[in-house]
Amino acid sequence: MRPLGFLTGVVLGSAASIALVLLMVAVVFAFSASSQALVGAEYPALLAAAALFAVLAAASGAAFVGLQKERPWRWLAQAAMWLVLAAIAWYYWPAGAWPGR
Repeated sequence: MRPLGFLTGVVLGSAASIALVLLMVAVVFAFSASSQALVGAEYPALLAAAALFAVLAAASGAAFVGLQKERPWRWLAQAAMWLVLAAIAWYYWPAGAWPGR
């Protein structure tokens, strides 16, 4: 396996595990939202995070398969994976914060 394939596999495994854990937490929240008002308030943000990481897992899965099978669309899938990863970083970056400031 080449280094880019390894890195893509790491992103795939991390994104898939984060998405799965967030979905499990969403199920627990769904059962306890009626008794805890604060839990219900966090539910939309939890679902958004689970969706973001599920999209990253799908994009990195396509990129991984494309790299391993040397498909002609592998670079497009790699670009999609990195764009989704950058979008997630932008989404969670604190407002007004920039490295080195």
